[in-house]
Amino acid sequence: MDNHQSHPALATMALLLCVVVVALLSPAAEALDEELRKQSNISSSGCGNGKPPPSSLWVFGDSYADTGNLGDLGRELTHAWYDPYGLSFPGRPTGRFSDGRVLTDFIASAMGMPTPVAYKLRRGAARGLLARGMNFAVGGSGVLDTGNFQRNISAQIDLFQAQHPPSSRGCDAGVAVVVVSGNDYSYAADKDNSTNAAIAYIPTVVRRLREQLRRLRDEVGMRKVVVTNLHPMGCTPLFTRALNYSGCDPLANMGAAQHNTALQSVLAALDPTNRTFLLLDLNAPFAALVDSPSPESSSLGRFAEPRRPCCESLSADGYCGQQDDNGKRQYTLCTDPGNHFYWDDVHPTQAAWAAVAQTFRPNIQAFLSA
Repeated sequence: MDNHQSHPALATMALLLCVVVVALLSPAAEALDEELRKQSNISSSGCGNGKPPPSSLWVFGDSYADTGNLGDLGRELTHAWYDPYGLSFPGRPTGRFSDGRVLTDFIASAMGMPTPVAYKLRRGAARGLLARGMNFAVGGSGVLDTGNFQRNISAQIDLFQAQHPPSSRGCDAGVAVVVVSGNDYSYAADKDNSTNAAIAYIPTVVRRLREQLRRLRDEVGMRKVVVTNLHPMGCTPLFTRALNYSGCDPLANMGAAQHNTALQSVLAALDPTNRTFLLLDLNAPFAALVDSPSPESSSLGRFAEPRRPCCESLSADGYCGQQDDNGKRQYTLCTDPGNHFYWDDVHPTQAAWAAVAQTFRPNIQAFLSA
């Protein structure tokens, strides 16, 4: 999403949002959702009524969740495998898009489980750890194809199913986490150089996401599915740099809000009793810490630099970790990542994820025990 759109676009956004909700919640769609819920209830009736703690965790998504699935294709294409990534944890790059732990690590901790093994690193993992789940998320991916040549959400679920045929899954495949952080919209905006193009993409993205969520519940057999909403994208340094990090881009944030409204409506139709799906709210804690920090957000911690990244490229089109032909840094690095919410242009620091996790830990625990 760009930040050059005029205010008349606000009316267009509002109209598009109405189209999104109407299209996603048509009577035919609601009827199909109800039938699928009935089928799901029948198929799971033989699983017993007990609610044991989750035995396995399966992660699908993008760079906010990736713990090493993006292959090392060189510094320019795969920054997360090079310095200074991994500076805070574990002290070296591990393919995580941060100075340390990412969202997956904190969700697993909230569930009382070890961080699941990255699919790409599965061959070197202990058998006992492999039995506890796997992370299929890969940086640059989306609900649909994003032009980054990475497996989208559907292809990631295909990988899971290839490894776990129905006969081996039984009626409870475990807990799934689905992380969607906006790559679909970035792709649409870059392709047409227009915020409106990204906004117009919302119905397609959310409709396809709904299909994959149904699939996880009704075809794969996940008893619990945690789905993230979109953070305020206009508050990432990618947007705030043009404003000298003094504020957020309201149009990009409005686009994220429209996605979230549509997603919330979809989940309400899929799961009216909130038994299977949990909408994990990232938008509110992000906004509280980076958009308009207030005394109410003090319990989450304060960041001296809520919008300026710790690792800042020297040029607007550069990247964290960039070097010139002589190996000279083309970026600056802060002295303490813990003072910054953002690590690079779009990814939070470990300290930021820890602060956000304070808000969702109780919700995840209550959801799993329900």
